[in-house]
Amino acid sequence: MFDVNSVLSERATSLKPSGIRKFFDILDEMKGVVSLTVGQPDFVTPWHIREAGIKSLEEGRTYYTSNAGLLDFRTEISSYQKRRFGLEYDPKTEIIVTVGGSEAIDIAFRAVLNTGDEVIIPEPCFVCYAPLVTMCGGKPVSLPLEEKDEFKLTPEKLKSVLSPRTKAIVLAFPNNPTGAIMTKEDLEAVSEVIEKTNAVIVSDEIYGELTYGTKHTSIASIGNMRERTIVIGGFSKAYAMTGWRLGYTLAPKEFTVQMLKLHQYGIMCAPTTSQYAAIQALKNGDDDIEYMKAEYDKRRRLITSRLEEIGLRCFMPYGAFYVFPNVSEFGMTSEQFCERLLYERNTAIVPGSAFGECGEGFARISYAYSVRHIEKALNNIEDFVNDLRK
Repeated sequence: MFDVNSVLSERATSLKPSGIRKFFDILDEMKGVVSLTVGQPDFVTPWHIREAGIKSLEEGRTYYTSNAGLLDFRTEISSYQKRRFGLEYDPKTEIIVTVGGSEAIDIAFRAVLNTGDEVIIPEPCFVCYAPLVTMCGGKPVSLPLEEKDEFKLTPEKLKSVLSPRTKAIVLAFPNNPTGAIMTKEDLEAVSEVIEKTNAVIVSDEIYGELTYGTKHTSIASIGNMRERTIVIGGFSKAYAMTGWRLGYTLAPKEFTVQMLKLHQYGIMCAPTTSQYAAIQALKNGDDDIEYMKAEYDKRRRLITSRLEEIGLRCFMPYGAFYVFPNVSEFGMTSEQFCERLLYERNTAIVPGSAFGECGEGFARISYAYSVRHIEKALNNIEDFVNDLRK
């Protein structure tokens, strides 16, 4: 008799389900929940970008593109990166268009990892990095960051986990879930440690356009870090294009050649319609970015001010669209706090523990929602916290 459990991959079965997914599954069973959980812009993709996608369909541009993506598209990515962040990459040999940033991260790890290689992953962080490393046969090495450092990676912390088996270091700034950023000075200090190693940097910069009060700096622009860095970019956050599923890698040719082979066999090419839409975004979308960022900034200030009034400690985030308040005072786990908030006040935020063990005692609140929606949720959180303190 066929035994399905005996043939399943040990790597697949050893993976834990996403902590975020687990919480969202509870939400699916409830009605009328006021949710601040999703890391997805509440803006619709700007019309001129949608129109470009529609026009490509009307003109019958429904065929495969080259594996790496339309050359015109890669050329626009190159121009955009130089204009916005001062990075220079050859569109013919150093850029691959991927199906979202997630695929870009996946092929970056698979291009460099051998069995047993260690990857340093500063936490709290988005949930995909450690599982993707594991699926490559690598070993994730969690590096807990601290609230007192505003959840930044420091040279001292990095030194504490480096080993002869360190193959790669993940940098995910601006950060999901904390909203932390790394300034140019922060990156320069960390680079002095990295340059003494042979480690690759996988720099996830999907939130690079969403910084407040300071311009994003890529570690690829620091000293000689470019030669060892794979930059991950995309369109979901900056242009409100989550459903279009477009990301990209920026990396020296030696990395790109290997990643392209993995992309060829696993994906073939990114969606053609999405690529034409994104060309328009890159050419004429700077104003869209600034408008949406200004709206997020208003919400950021509102939510941090209200959390301060409520008495929930929260450092001021300078990137992405999340805040990460400390909820440890109530004598329960972050998951218990969020579940009680959900069941008792019909309001949903995400437990910090979903983003790594060091996220315990915190909760992630997304402000990628309307002001009215945020205010309603905050009123419910205030009532809930006041009841707990009685």
